[in-house]
Amino acid sequence: MAELIKLYEENPNPKAIKRIVKIIRDGGLIIYPSDTVYALGCDITDNRALERVAQLKGVKLDKANFSFVCEDLSNLSDYVRQIDSATFKILKRALPGPYTFILPGNNNLPTVFKKKKEVGIRVPDNNITRAIVRELGNPIVSTSIKDEDEVIEYTTDPELIYEKWHKLVDVIVDGGYGGNIPSTVIDLTSDSPELIREGKGSLEV
Repeated sequence: MAELIKLYEENPNPKAIKRIVKIIRDGGLIIYPSDTVYALGCDITDNRALERVAQLKGVKLDKANFSFVCEDLSNLSDYVRQIDSATFKILKRALPGPYTFILPGNNNLPTVFKKKKEVGIRVPDNNITRAIVRELGNPIVSTSIKDEDEVIEYTTDPELIYEKWHKLVDVIVDGGYGGNIPSTVIDLTSDSPELIREGKGSLEV
């Protein structure tokens, strides 16, 4: 049964953040708010937790397109090949913000993602998310929680999320109502930026 922990974005409670991170470090799955929709995530270094996320999404782990949620751009070189200054300028201008940028992955990717040539990087403009990642000390792997109802598409109410997911994950962070428009996905692996999905982020980056 998942713990439901309420946090306020303006000032996330450090004690609650530590509790959440302990659960993640122990292999737990988390549902948390971001600057777009509520998302499902786990520690990037925990293979068993990654398998559980893939299972819940109904995908094979090595084929899954999960995002890496980072606190800022300082850890980029941990998982991303060296990028040129034009690409870095785009990232610096847009992040933190409601974007997922596809970038070329390097050899340090966790074993389960080794076959991947590219990774999706997120730095959400949300204090709760970034406080969790900061306390954890490495990115969380993340994927949005879709609703079966195509009209709703994304559940925005933390109580409804808890009702549906409390037996499937280990902690649900109630950060207030979420959005229902996902991040804008932009591919930066070739010469010019390519829009993969139009979402909340403006296309002028």
